[in-house]
Amino acid sequence: MPRPRFRSRAGTAVIAATAVLGGLLAGALPSAAADEPAPVAVDRFEGEIPFANPPAEGLFTWGSDADDQPKLRISERTDAPEGGKVLEGDYDISGWGGLSHDFAFDRPAHDWTAFKGIRFWWYGRNTAPLPPGSGKRIHFEIKDGGANGEASELWTTSFTDDWEGWHLVEIPFSDFQYRADYQPVGGIDQVLGLNEMWGYALTLPPGAPGSFALDGVELYGRAEPALNTKVVADAAVYPVGEGGTAQVRLSVATTGSGPIDEPVTVTYTTEGGSAESGTDYTPVSGSITFPAGTASGETRSIAVATRKDGSAESAETIPLKLTVTGAKAPAETPLVVVDAHGLPYLDTKLPVKKRVADLLGRMSLAEKAGQMTQAERNALKSQGDIASYDLGSLLSGGGSVPSPNAPEAWAKMVDSYQLRAQATRFQIPLIYGVDAVHGHNNVIGSTIMPHNIGIGAGRDPKIAERTGAVTAREVRATGIPWDFAPCLCVTRDERWGRSYEAFGEDPALVTAMETVINGMQGARNGKDLARNDKVLTSAKHFVGDGGTEFGSSTTGSYTIDQGVTKVTRQELEAVHLAPFAEAVKRGAGTVMPSYSSLDILGDDQGPVKMHANAEMINGVLKDRMGFDGFVISDWQAIDQIPGDYPSDVRTSINAGLDMIMVPTNYRDFTRTLQDEVTAGRISQARVDDAVSRILTQKFKLGLFERPYADTTHLDEIGSPAHRAVAREAVAKSQVLLKNDGAVLPLKPSQKVYVAGSNADDIGNQAGGWTISWQGSSGRTTTGTTILEGMRKAAPDAEISYSKDASAATEGYDVGVVVVGETPYAEGFGDVGNGNDLELTPADRAAVDKVCAAMRCAVLVVSGRPQLIGDRLGAIDALVASWLPGSEGDGVADVLYGTRPFTGQLPVTWPKSEAQLPINVGDAAYDPQFPYGWGLTTLRPVPAGGETALKAIGVAAKVLQATGRGTSAEGRQLIATARLIVQQKIGQGITPATAAPFAEADHLLLTGDVTGAVTRLTAAYRAA
Repeated sequence: MPRPRFRSRAGTAVIAATAVLGGLLAGALPSAAADEPAPVAVDRFEGEIPFANPPAEGLFTWGSDADDQPKLRISERTDAPEGGKVLEGDYDISGWGGLSHDFAFDRPAHDWTAFKGIRFWWYGRNTAPLPPGSGKRIHFEIKDGGANGEASELWTTSFTDDWEGWHLVEIPFSDFQYRADYQPVGGIDQVLGLNEMWGYALTLPPGAPGSFALDGVELYGRAEPALNTKVVADAAVYPVGEGGTAQVRLSVATTGSGPIDEPVTVTYTTEGGSAESGTDYTPVSGSITFPAGTASGETRSIAVATRKDGSAESAETIPLKLTVTGAKAPAETPLVVVDAHGLPYLDTKLPVKKRVADLLGRMSLAEKAGQMTQAERNALKSQGDIASYDLGSLLSGGGSVPSPNAPEAWAKMVDSYQLRAQATRFQIPLIYGVDAVHGHNNVIGSTIMPHNIGIGAGRDPKIAERTGAVTAREVRATGIPWDFAPCLCVTRDERWGRSYEAFGEDPALVTAMETVINGMQGARNGKDLARNDKVLTSAKHFVGDGGTEFGSSTTGSYTIDQGVTKVTRQELEAVHLAPFAEAVKRGAGTVMPSYSSLDILGDDQGPVKMHANAEMINGVLKDRMGFDGFVISDWQAIDQIPGDYPSDVRTSINAGLDMIMVPTNYRDFTRTLQDEVTAGRISQARVDDAVSRILTQKFKLGLFERPYADTTHLDEIGSPAHRAVAREAVAKSQVLLKNDGAVLPLKPSQKVYVAGSNADDIGNQAGGWTISWQGSSGRTTTGTTILEGMRKAAPDAEISYSKDASAATEGYDVGVVVVGETPYAEGFGDVGNGNDLELTPADRAAVDKVCAAMRCAVLVVSGRPQLIGDRLGAIDALVASWLPGSEGDGVADVLYGTRPFTGQLPVTWPKSEAQLPINVGDAAYDPQFPYGWGLTTLRPVPAGGETALKAIGVAAKVLQATGRGTSAEGRQLIATARLIVQQKIGQGITPATAAPFAEADHLLLTGDVTGAVTRLTAAYRAA
């Protein structure tokens, strides 16, 4: 699901804007008053600030997609208010977009504490007079505290473009508000310190094309003392058992952490809320004073004692109202909550079904609607909205991370959200979700597994299960009980940008790898879900996402992702539905529908969006397959259903969706859902079914008893033991396609020349969905590159590296050229959307140079096959390395023979893009390498040729007759037969050899070992 960085319009502020004075056009910025410090320039736009991306200092743009990013330029203008140049830009924003100036990450932050505010010249575009506040709204934010400009607190205000021509916009720092709707950090101290400033950003208005001009950004005026001190509560919510005492801790915080200049007094009183004063709690009131000179961080406590009344009750609230003099008050009123108690749904001795029924019977429609809502955590207008809207779930999209992006920070962040849910009437815990699709891949330092395409190449259900178990252990340790994985897509066209999320093109292979579900969830009946090392899974994307037709997508510039899957009903059942039937049998707790549409040929219905497909979700998944978990929508996917928003809501819910990933529009969604139920367009029974399914999983996960993170395994995230599992998975994923002259494995005594773009780039080898949604090149996380792994595997060997192969090539025994793709995710990776299947010119040049100079092995690090045929003759050894993740050691293990090559192609390797789609079982099948191909260094090829194949066939019949077709012995028999056939075929692969060879691997996966031997024999005879 897509995970764009969310930036919405934040709160408003009063902006002072003055007319341009003629003399100012001569070039001078406004001068300071005598009692104020001289203004300090931030940006003059005379060329001193480059266009550059973090971590370097510079100006850069961003947006919800590439088209929403403004186009910037530095322009000479005779009317420039300051100097001779200004910053100009054009924009046409459909979602969100803007620009930032980040200061350099490797230099100290700026100190703005001496100034009153920030001001700049803005060129208005309105040709007619407008009332103040009626023009286009531009949001201005500043970046405070944290590690750098992209890991800082955001403080925001806005102004409207109401004039024509240059105007000076002045913004006092006191007008900036902490940005509650989007924080990349999850909160540092929520104090605008001004002593650690990292830059600023402007969010431009969407909806229509526009342009802007900006000049002379500077700091002005003298600081306002009141801004520098704030009273902070250590929490917003204080749950306490009936009869217990809550301790509300208040502290003073100052800019720069110095002592306070003036006394600060806090007057407090308990009043309001749902608890009854004198009956449920003892009322308190009074005041506390922090004298002048009190150190920043000094704390005082206020005790609020509750009383026992002996009756079963839902949770009750006690607000502690505060009045602060001499400082800013806390942003929220501290809320003491007397925990719910004595009610049947809280009784752990009762069966889950009874607990669900009891709780459901107590809930209002609004509370039920909240449970059916999932919001992106950055989209919260206020964290208090978790309780106000009774939200059932939050998620972190790709790149939606705390700061620092470390395991401990994740656990604290999730706990802070769970705390908010304790302020609801029934204290129903959140179920927090994350896309951990190849390890806990949002977290720096976690164990990044190979992407699913590599797991499929490994053909080892046990290692698939172990990778799932490691992922679950790391995810749950950070307080997250739900993983939007695994993807059970069957990739049928490698032009699809999500191909690497599939285990392969064969539904039998996908089904075989679904052991990953058991690794993540444990027992099929869900009894292990409450463990601190298991998570709820999400089988996705139901159904047919990997079968969309090229050119059928209508999403932005995508060419195939989210398009239309056109299949016969027989093909739908055999190819796309089969993996989901297996997932239901294995107990997958949730299912996520696909963005794509399904067009079943012959039914005359045409394409139907899967989020609206009641026949598939209600009829097939829930009724026929017996799925008893809950269905969660994809990111904002119901908005793609034809019709208005109320129609989207009722169509998706009535089609069988139980929870909607809104992810930003939670207020409108909950209101609309209630309206649709009240109007009778969604039945109360449908809502009750949805909420029952959601609550059932929450009870199974043990969230009512243990809502907060169990950090027992936190120090195991990225541990050597976990990386060892990933390393083994990487080694098994490596597919040896060609090995003329036994170039591989390498010998430690050889002098090796390493080249290529992906030899020493952990970001490239990890691919998309790594730390951020789209992933990125470079050292994005902890791990070992392929080059580093080689040097560790052969520490005494002479291994030289030249990325572009520009270094001299004389004197080497062998070359290793590591080429392939750079990261992408979803439709951004579609071929035809800025991507293709060709190697880059630099990679082609490196292959050509190295392979012309010495014996060479070429490793292709990519999410899908790359077109290599025109260079295949010059390459001695060719390896499909896929996207190995963080453990390049696993690649080095097979290169140097510590582990053997045993991987097999999970997809067909085409000769040309024109052949696509091409898959095992096609009537016309003429690939570069067939599905299932993979040479090995494990053992020599057995002698005997067809005679040996006959003997293998006899043994296969015995195994199949005794019901052991899927046994390890059966797989071993076919592996032996495959070696014999591959040796005879060599590089002379033809349609006559490729088709039966590929079909044999499919038959093996279905347990038909006899049929597999028969097809391999046919391939042998055709060679």
